[in-house]
Amino acid sequence: MNFPLIMLIALVVTGVIWLFDIYALKPRRAAGAKEPLLVEYSKSFFPVILVVFMLRSFLVEPFKIPSGSMMPTLLVGDFILVNKYTYGIRLPVANKKIIDIASPKNGDVMVFRYPEDPSLDYIKRVVGVPGDKISYQNKQLTINGKPLKIESLGNYSYVKSGLNFVNANLISEQLGEHNHQTLVQPEAPVLRLGDVRQFSNRENCAYNNEGFTCTVPQGHYFMMGDNRDDSNDSRYWGFVPDRNIVGKAFMIWWNFDDLKRIGKSID
Repeated sequence: MNFPLIMLIALVVTGVIWLFDIYALKPRRAAGAKEPLLVEYSKSFFPVILVVFMLRSFLVEPFKIPSGSMMPTLLVGDFILVNKYTYGIRLPVANKKIIDIASPKNGDVMVFRYPEDPSLDYIKRVVGVPGDKISYQNKQLTINGKPLKIESLGNYSYVKSGLNFVNANLISEQLGEHNHQTLVQPEAPVLRLGDVRQFSNRENCAYNNEGFTCTVPQGHYFMMGDNRDDSNDSRYWGFVPDRNIVGKAFMIWWNFDDLKRIGKSID
């Protein structure tokens, strides 16, 4: 479902009906005559739709986390807010950037349109910006030849809705300005080679049984989930073009299962 497009259509339809009434129907109505029901509804809903459309298009947009690919940073059931203008002002629906403000940085948690199906929104962490050489070998992430600083924080346990990570290692990782936590499952393979697809700029990557090395092309970003051994990300379907960017995740605003997570910032 293309919700922004649906909202745009609703905005245009209600606005046109309201204007048509003002300039064509109202002058012909008898004094004191009741407005048509369709006009009444349009006048009521147009301002609400306009405010919501502007907020979602240019300021903040809510999303719900559907999977465990960003654990432990984000949990299934987290409702998050995404800043829509951090990386520039974009036209609604077309998603074309019209004002450039800033570019994604390594470590940012970013929402973007899935390259293989732009109707789907994905959320991952930026681990490579244009020009970066990304290497993930034996579960160690290296950027431009420098291994990231990591620290083991012990065992991580989480069981919910079939998700079971009692055997995962919790790792502290420094990526750019962000110090965040990731999960590593010792017995899981570094890479599922059979799941790697053909994608644009595939020639920029080299894969083997121990991992991969990719050079990020201009205008693109390399994304990975914090749940490193259970994330469908750029390792498998490639780079995210700038035109697919939606915004930067910055806060958890609700979680029905854990109210303590409300208001938690996303780093």
